[in-house]
Amino acid sequence: MDQVPVTKIGYERLSAELHDLKSVQRPEVIQSIATAREHGDLKENAEYHAAKEQQSFIEGRILELESVIGRAQVIDPKDLNGDVVKFGATVTIVDEETDDEQSYQIVGDYESDTESGKLSISAPVARALIGKSEGDSVVVKTPKGQTDYEILKVEYK
Repeated sequence: MDQVPVTKIGYERLSAELHDLKSVQRPEVIQSIATAREHGDLKENAEYHAAKEQQSFIEGRILELESVIGRAQVIDPKDLNGDVVKFGATVTIVDEETDDEQSYQIVGDYESDTESGKLSISAPVARALIGKSEGDSVVVKTPKGQTDYEILKVEYK
């Protein structure tokens, strides 16, 4: 089984979500199913079917999180240093055409959230940045086209 890279904070968030699913959401949905059963005919009971669907989602997510957590390779970016981009780095880049500056932390697939500046290691931009240093220019090919970036800063925090 392949290891899944994840930051220390990402691991803690995944663990907290798993705990919530097992100790809060699972018991609530079980109670909802029991309550819906009391209403009679299950064939036409929308509450029952909705609760069963929710239970299926919760159980699937629990299995997924248990798998990820079991294969997690926890990396604390604070333990890393240097000016070369690698997993966990916070990278400030500038679009060479528009001068738009952006800052991203390169994280695992299960913790990425571009809205909050967390970029998946498998994203095209992250793949282009890995192994590069401050001052390097990178070409990123995405479905929208090609973009040229310059790496302004690499930090591990």
